[in-house]
Amino acid sequence: MIDRRGFIASGSILALVSGEAAAAPAADAPPKGSPLAASDATAEPLYALTPNEAEFLTAIVDAFIPADDLSPSGSECGVVTFIDRQLAGAYGAGARLYQDGPFQPSNERPQFGSQSPLAPLAFIRLGIAELDTWATAQRGARVSQLSKPELEALLRDIEAGKVALPRIDARAFFAALLQLSMEGFFSDPIYGGNRGKASWRMIGYPGLPATYAKAIKDHRGRRYEAEPRSIADFL
Repeated sequence: MIDRRGFIASGSILALVSGEAAAAPAADAPPKGSPLAASDATAEPLYALTPNEAEFLTAIVDAFIPADDLSPSGSECGVVTFIDRQLAGAYGAGARLYQDGPFQPSNERPQFGSQSPLAPLAFIRLGIAELDTWATAQRGARVSQLSKPELEALLRDIEAGKVALPRIDARAFFAALLQLSMEGFFSDPIYGGNRGKASWRMIGYPGLPATYAKAIKDHRGRRYEAEPRSIADFL
């Protein structure tokens, strides 16, 4: 499975879903536009995810981004909150995706991008449900209940193509979660992730680059250290 340095350096993912993916069940979907009660998994209101889905994603993002001497864990950095807010908005609804057929198997035409009739929210929701069902049957527990070594072993198997889900390409689901986790970890904190600007402090990124234009000449060829500043710092 991708290690911490690999996660930081990674900049690409697999295609999003297989062409055989079917519509996701919406029985436990929260009311549109209405936040659920705050979940222990995120300590923030949930706008798209159910508490069980948030617990699933907490386990996954903490496997991708474990707490160490570099930063807090992914969930502590607000990555689950970021994903929830993205899925609750235009991205989750697939507002900027072309979703008319024909659809090709994603492993045959990866350069074509997403090959699914599902919008991201429906895709993530179906993937969570199917992987939880698979893990319960094959590993004896839901994903969020697996031990750390068990979860890491499962993610390695998914990444290697050893897990087959009924209606979702498991590797594509893994890739989508990895991409969302990277975005949440490195995004501007105004979007819910990168809490405390933890990832920016880790890599030495000062935040909004346009605000440092005048410092380029004075610091050319020398290390530049500054308190990171986000969009919210200018509001």
